[in-house]
Amino acid sequence: MHKIILTITAIATIALNVYSQRNDTITVVAVGDIMYGSIFPDRSYLPPNENYTGFLDEVKPYFNGDIVFCNMEGVLADTLVPECCPFCFGMPSVFANGYKEAGFNLISVGNNHANDFRQYGRENTAKILDKMGFNWAGYATKPSCTFTINGVKYGFCAFSPNTAIAYLHDKQQVANTIKALRQTCDIVIVSMHCGGEGKKYRHLTRQDDYYIEQNRGNAYQFAHDAIDNGADIVLGHGPHVTRAIEIYKGKFIAYSMGNFFTYNTININDEMGLAPIFRFKVSARTGNFISGEIISTYQSKPNKGPHIDPQKRVLKIIQELTAADIYDNLPRISNDGKVLPPQ
Repeated sequence: MHKIILTITAIATIALNVYSQRNDTITVVAVGDIMYGSIFPDRSYLPPNENYTGFLDEVKPYFNGDIVFCNMEGVLADTLVPECCPFCFGMPSVFANGYKEAGFNLISVGNNHANDFRQYGRENTAKILDKMGFNWAGYATKPSCTFTINGVKYGFCAFSPNTAIAYLHDKQQVANTIKALRQTCDIVIVSMHCGGEGKKYRHLTRQDDYYIEQNRGNAYQFAHDAIDNGADIVLGHGPHVTRAIEIYKGKFIAYSMGNFFTYNTININDEMGLAPIFRFKVSARTGNFISGEIISTYQSKPNKGPHIDPQKRVLKIIQELTAADIYDNLPRISNDGKVLPPQ
């Protein structure tokens, strides 16, 4: 009897210690597309001397969070494959170190460039990301993952309107994936590669976007459905421009985070070269948005990585688009970049 009581007491003590180590508030840092160059059509499309280091040094001080997220635009590939399209993004496998050195610990691979190097590219990317200990998801073979940081268990899933990727248009699969994560995780994060590309698609239409005859999805409906099914955070990318943000049912939505660092091939002129760093806090108990900030960055040619933008141009764009496209659930966005929940 005494042994049973001691055992129960010991278990309770361990549980209490684990819970006491759990953060009540978590900090999330999120940016959009990152692509360090490509071996296609040849290696001249990579940085000089194939040196991937240093490009994110100026913005790295802002990457201090429990979660540091980005979209890997493309794959990790060391050899060319047949049938590459004009815009194929394959970074040498060693370039994964660039993501690691910058501090990213959560990566979406669910995007329209995940098939650029076919099955080889996806399998090699999966192998390298696993070997390096990244938390990642987005392929049809791995739509989701779970992991624990500082006592908080996270669930992550990523979707895109492309074959061999966790399919954004399969509403039942999306719902089932999110609901399954909700059952076992404290915080559920959903990534969506959704919407047409370019300045023409900066606004939310609340309808399906069609781009090059492909249905790129309805980002507004997808994000709301994701939260209705149990998501706490929805992080969007794909349009290559920044879109509005929203606080829906207390949960944070970034509809598109733009080109954060895209070394070559992708257009970074004007608005296409402006992107935010979102830093925000959510409750580890409820997943509700508490507060945040928007740090404005820009890219320019020759591309030496994103720079902090003293003009805060992308902040002004987010303010404008949020006011235009979000009729309610409006976050309060100050001129210095602070973000608060709706009043």
